Parts: sequence; C-alpha cells; structure tokens
Amino acid sequence: MTDRTPAQAPPEVAHPKTIKSFVRRAGRTTTGQSKAFEEFGPRFVLPYRASPLDATAAFGRTAPLILEIGFGMGEATAHIAGVRPQDNFLCCEVHEPGVGALLKRIGEQGLQNIRIVQHDAVEVLEHMLEPGCLDGVHIFFPDPWHKKKHNKRRLIQPPFVAKLVQRIKPGGYLHCATDWEPYAQQMLEVLSAEPLLANTADANGPGQGYATKPDYRPLTKFENRGLRLGHGVWDLVFRRTPPWPAAPKAP
Repeated sequence: MTDRTPAQAPPEVAHPKTIKSFVRRAGRTTTGQSKAFEEFGPRFVLPYRASPLDATAAFGRTAPLILEIGFGMGEATAHIAGVRPQDNFLCCEVHEPGVGALLKRIGEQGLQNIRIVQHDAVEVLEHMLEPGCLDGVHIFFPDPWHKKKHNKRRLIQPPFVAKLVQRIKPGGYLHCATDWEPYAQQMLEVLSAEPLLANTADANGPGQGYATKPDYRPLTKFENRGLRLGHGVWDLVFRRTPPWPAAPKAP
C-alpha cells in the first residue's frame, strides 16, 4: 500500500438514505445456496421489520447477543458461532449469494445460534435494535471505498458509531478489522473520539492502539492470501464504557 495518509471523513456524514456503505454486488446463487435458502431460510432468516426485535423469541433462548455487520460468504461467522455456542449472533448481509453460503454452512455444521437479516444494517440498527440490547458488535473487512471521493461511503463514521454504541451494553465490545491501512487509521481516530468507547489496546504500546487479533476471529482464505503477499491486517477492539454518574445537585 502506498497511501499512508489517514482518510478523513466529514463528521456530519450519517449515512442518509441517499448514501450507502455498500453496493449490491452482482453474483449468481449456486444450486447449493438455493437449496440452503429453501431448507434453512424459513428458520434462520428473519424478516426486516421497522419494530424492535424480540431476540429471545427469534433465537428460542436468552443469551448474549452479538451483531455482525456484513459477513461476506459467512466463513468467519460460522467459525465464530461454532466456537462460541453460548452466544447468539444476529448477522446482517445484503448480498444474496453470501446469505445462501452462510445458510449452507449452518446446515453443514449444525449451527443453531445464528439468525440472518438480509437488509441494510444501518436500518436494522435504527429500527430493530433497542438501546443496550447488544453485548458485542463485529464489523470485519467492511468496504474500504479506496478513492477519496468515496470515503463518505465508509461505514465507520462518527454519527454511525454514536448510534451503534447506544445499542451496546456497558461492558460490551466493538470489534472491527480491516486490511486497508488508511481505513484502519480512520477507524482508530473515529472510535477513539467516541466518549462512550474505550480502547482495549494501549495507544503507546507496540500495536499503537491496534489490538492483537482475538482468538475467536479466524484467518480467512482471503486474509491468508493477503498476508502471504505482505498485506497488513488491523484489529480494533473497544469496550463500551459505563455512563458517567450524574453530577451531584447543588445544595
């Protein structure tokens, strides 16, 4: 990578409906993915509704709820759900072949703790998730929108993060990862500036504010290929801080 300058996003960008952080990619759904939709879709795909989600009803149990935004083809999602069966994973993805691929993995691996919403995660966040309902959030390798004129499309912007942290319980976490250094720098700047988030990594430590990859996040085939080519990968793990106590009233 030759561009080492942090990509700045205008703080007022709040992902209005005219600006999307994703593009609906063209792609053919395979026969196996189509069969997975038919067999597992009715159970594991939740309809988008502009009303709060009843997670206990959706998953059939009460458990910590983790939101994943943009899971691609679901390789990492299935792995994490498998090694963390005690948690529920609500996963948002608009790409139909990716949803089909994850449904296929759910069937092959017998996973029970995943539910999918095939819809824009920003709208899911705004309308389906109530304040303090999430124990964690995963945002792995979101579209970096490399060109400067497209930086406004990046998902990690101050207004979005401000809304996101309101849905995370105090003590919950936000885990982001990217293989594009300018975006990693922007993520670190935006997340560090959010008063309700605290970095779990020492800004003055060897990682300079970036976290060691948590064990639960696997190295995907795409990521392994990039590492072999000398590309970097940056993980950021922040904790939702408790709200500050109210100031004492003057006598």
